[in-house]
Amino acid sequence: METNICEPFKHKTEMMAIQDSLDVLNGKWKIAIVSSICYYNKRRFSDILNDVVGISNKMLSKELKDLEMNMLIKRTVLDTQPISVQYELTEHGLSLRTIINHLTEWGMMHRQKVVGK
Repeated sequence: METNICEPFKHKTEMMAIQDSLDVLNGKWKIAIVSSICYYNKRRFSDILNDVVGISNKMLSKELKDLEMNMLIKRTVLDTQPISVQYELTEHGLSLRTIINHLTEWGMMHRQKVVGK
């Protein structure tokens, strides 16, 4: 049986890529926040706060800053009275749409299997 000498390197590279992904999307809230923005394209802070059940204002603000720093979302201050802020996925952030869709499908299937609902 012949072993490809590149396979261990490829596996290590893939494991690093998974870790990078998890580092960016880690925690309880980031995927839900991205999902909220992804579903509606553009969302105000209060809209995201209503979508993501259980998150506090402070935590949402922190998570949005992290997502912006990782170039997944774009923050736009709107010239309204009072001033409001709108969030949308960047082109890079839009690349998560497939992952979000797959997680949604898997989560629904998993809930059906485990809970029966």
